Order: sequence, then structure tokens, then C-alpha cells
Amino acid sequence: MIEFGGTLLASFTTPMHIGTDPASTLWLLPLVASIAVVYKATKVYRIQAYPFLRESAVLFGSILVFIVAAALILYGVAWVVTEQLPNLVSTSAF
Repeated sequence: MIEFGGTLLASFTTPMHIGTDPASTLWLLPLVASIAVVYKATKVYRIQAYPFLRESAVLFGSILVFIVAAALILYGVAWVVTEQLPNLVSTSAF
């Protein structure tokens, strides 16, 4: 039992490898779905199947839209800082 505990604790000392390819971003979907379902489950007084699923789906969609919008804004800021700003700074006004 002590070996198992030691192995379990040792696994937290090295970071888990998460890919940066577009397919690895699909792992976001189950996370967002679980967040939406758990959040709605804590907020409603009585759970009925259809309204609960509808409200969870709306929350799921709104979270995804916000994440995509935030990603596009951050991508735009990174593009300006890395591609456009160095060209503006390197050109002399004189």
C-alpha cells in the first residue's frame, strides 16, 4: 500500500504531456459538457429531463462561443505583437 501511495505521489512531480495539435483541443468538449451539467444541477430546484438538457445545452454552447471568441482575440493580439509591431518599431521616422 505504501508503494502505491509513493507511486501515486511521484506521478504528480512530472507534468502530463498534452499535445498542441488541433485534435487535442477536442478534449475541451467533455470538460465544458461536465461543467455545464454540474453547474445547472446545482442551480435548479427540481431536475426535469427536457428543461435540464435544454438549459445545459444552452450553457454548453455559450461557454464554447466565449472560449472561441477569447481564443480569436488572443490570437489577434499575439499576431499584432509578433508580426506587426516589430515592423513598426524597426522603421525609422527620420
